[in-house]
Amino acid sequence: MGICILSRDQLKQTLEMNQVIKGVEEVYQLKSQDKTEVWPHVAYDFIPEEGVMDIKSGYVKGVQLHGLKMLNSFPHNSGKGLPTFNGMMMVFDSNTGIPLGVMDASYITCMRTGAAGAIGAKMLAKEDSHNLLIVGSGNQAAYQLAATLLLLPQINTVRVANPRNVDEARAFVSGIVDRLKGEFGIKVSTNIRFEVAENLKEAVENSDVIITVTRSRSPLIEKSWVKKGTHFSCVGADMKGKQEIDPEIFRGARIFVDDKPQCIEVGELEIPVKKGVVTESDISGEIGDLLEGKVKGRTSNEEITIYDTTGIALLDLITAKVAIDLAKEKNLGTFIEI
Repeated sequence: MGICILSRDQLKQTLEMNQVIKGVEEVYQLKSQDKTEVWPHVAYDFIPEEGVMDIKSGYVKGVQLHGLKMLNSFPHNSGKGLPTFNGMMMVFDSNTGIPLGVMDASYITCMRTGAAGAIGAKMLAKEDSHNLLIVGSGNQAAYQLAATLLLLPQINTVRVANPRNVDEARAFVSGIVDRLKGEFGIKVSTNIRFEVAENLKEAVENSDVIITVTRSRSPLIEKSWVKKGTHFSCVGADMKGKQEIDPEIFRGARIFVDDKPQCIEVGELEIPVKKGVVTESDISGEIGDLLEGKVKGRTSNEEITIYDTTGIALLDLITAKVAIDLAKEKNLGTFIEI
């Protein structure tokens, strides 16, 4: 049938968060089984804080897929009436080298990143976690929230903080119920309360699960604010110098990552490791090891847990393959020969 070409709008019609979560968990487990390879990460700052490009690539031996994703993040595009987050995804059959699909990478990334942060919370948060805090109200926040509500149905309070622009947080909260239903097909229970966290310190002190998804390059959350038993899914730090939480939060915490070398190099772990707060030996394991039952997760309700997810191309590859298969079923996309 040729190569499947899928636009952003077609991907939105095709993918469902539950399916993406399933695929992401499968790939994490394949990684733990040594059936994947993560290839070197390439990143470039065109103008600091104004234009960033990164390339992530890899090979999923378990399902014979390889490929790459190039993403561009240009925040100031919003003032030009242009999308701030753009990219292309290319997927190949590893048995033959034949290309299977080319598609928009931004939506694939948003969906699999939302799944990743939520999986960390599912595996490491306390069972009686009811209070969720999302730090950041940009594009990715809704995907984190959608996936987390699916995996942690006991959540009854959601707070959203934007330390640099509280008006954006207010706009996000005011429209989130309709957005969850319209974009993700999630009908939010009337028992869930959504709030704007105007005081970040107070919000942190009253949260069981905290997901950070910002572009910050300095800590937003101080250790003294964090109560015992809190879980962090750190999503925003995915390039050198990015940092969302106080490095001291890592001291004594139970730490998991998606890819150990990458997280130490460019993740939330980068600064704590460089400062000597923790070492590689303090990492309890990769999330796939936890899903496979090779290591223990949380060991007590008093323990602080951290999941550092930098994002790996393996997740994009499996999500893209899911999209291609569903597109064929739904007669979506364009199929071409090259």
